[in-house]
Amino acid sequence: MLELAVFICGAAVMVLEMAGARILAPYLGSSLVVWSALIGVILASLSAGYWWGGRLADRRPEPRLLAGLILLASLAVAATALAKTMLLDFLLRYAAGPRLSAVAANLLLFAPAAALLGAVSPFAVRLALSRADQAGATAGRLSALSTAGSIAGTFLAGFVLLPAMGSTSLLFLVALALAGASLCASRTRKRGAAGAAALILLLWIGMAAYGSHLERLGVHDQDTAYSRVLVHRSRDPRNGRDTLVMSTNPRRVQSAMYLDDPGELVLDYTRFFALAGRFVPSLRRVLVLGGGAYCAPRRLLADHPGLAVDVVELDPGVTALARRFFGLSDMPGLAVLHEDGRTFLNRDHPAYDAVLVDVFDTHYAPPFHLATLEAARRVRSLLAPDGVVMVNCIGALAGPASGLLRAQVATWAAAFPQVEAYPLEDPDRPELVQNVALVARLDPAAPAARALTPEEARLLAGRRDTPRDGSAPLTDEFAPVEQLALALR
Repeated sequence: MLELAVFICGAAVMVLEMAGARILAPYLGSSLVVWSALIGVILASLSAGYWWGGRLADRRPEPRLLAGLILLASLAVAATALAKTMLLDFLLRYAAGPRLSAVAANLLLFAPAAALLGAVSPFAVRLALSRADQAGATAGRLSALSTAGSIAGTFLAGFVLLPAMGSTSLLFLVALALAGASLCASRTRKRGAAGAAALILLLWIGMAAYGSHLERLGVHDQDTAYSRVLVHRSRDPRNGRDTLVMSTNPRRVQSAMYLDDPGELVLDYTRFFALAGRFVPSLRRVLVLGGGAYCAPRRLLADHPGLAVDVVELDPGVTALARRFFGLSDMPGLAVLHEDGRTFLNRDHPAYDAVLVDVFDTHYAPPFHLATLEAARRVRSLLAPDGVVMVNCIGALAGPASGLLRAQVATWAAAFPQVEAYPLEDPDRPELVQNVALVARLDPAAPAARALTPEEARLLAGRRDTPRDGSAPLTDEFAPVEQLALALR
């Protein structure tokens, strides 16, 4: 039974790390900074646990004590499930910088459980060691079991459990499994393990009931295969109208729909995308990278009868939420493809009259492989000679937060002869971090002149000179988008 306890604890370490990335993403992003902090803190905690567990085992080689350590790890994991939202919200508000926030969050949420789990392997080796001439074989066998558990935990969490259960429920499941592992390590702690399991079950039921309560209030929180997505009601601050929004970041809105008029576009970047027909009057085929709630593609189809729109959305879970909450349905001309945008671009397709790019991680940076010169050239190869590319960016035209936008402008300008920038919130404040639409074309001719609506005139009047200061294009070899995005927070 000791071997089973070691296997479970090895699996718990990796499940905790996988769930940790999902827990941190809505608040801190999923950048290299966040992953580096997560992996570094987990490894440091395990190292501390190995050292402490070995010393403790030499002083008190008692199965009962090992069971107690595993039980404490179980309670630490349950405490993480309870405290994560409150703690991360606090750090997001008050921590000094994204790097410090990432390290602090991992230390507070995951280090205690990881250190306790790290203590298990050396302790188990000490308990299992009966002959000095078998020390190597004993240590190797238990280390192999722990590593096998970690492998199983990685595949189970990534392929099955996280998409099926969500991060909170998965943490409670891990806590229950560790309570069972405690019993395997020492059957003399039956009451303690049973009590801890009962407490964890009650907390799990309470959290599930709270989630159901939020659902009744109109807040839907779901872990998909790729991200954590929130769908909830809100209000448009410009006019007070009720909206339904989709978000992968509690402080930003990725998609929105008016409840009293689902066909009307809410967000300025989607309204700008709807201007594709102003740049290409003979609009026939459109490619959209990034589906979200599919507001812009549906509007284009409504405005242009006979139009064909291909939407490439990485996450089938996002599409399912769009169907469930935002009224997405099968429409003539709409084709939805669930794959990575870059893999789609790397294949040959019939020419598109417009390509709309709206892809981000859980914060402000685009996935690096879709922001490089190589990706821009692939877009150009799929574009009709008189076509247009529209890219939704988040950044500033000037000032300390302009680095990412300048790099994106340099990248698209290296692939297209004409690139224009349209700040969508306040064109007269160049240092403001806001949505900026980049428009890239092969043909520098102006869009067809015809009467503009007041809304169209407002969006197009915001055109500003693109910031060009010698910034180097992003490439597949070097694209520090996550580092540049740190200035936006």
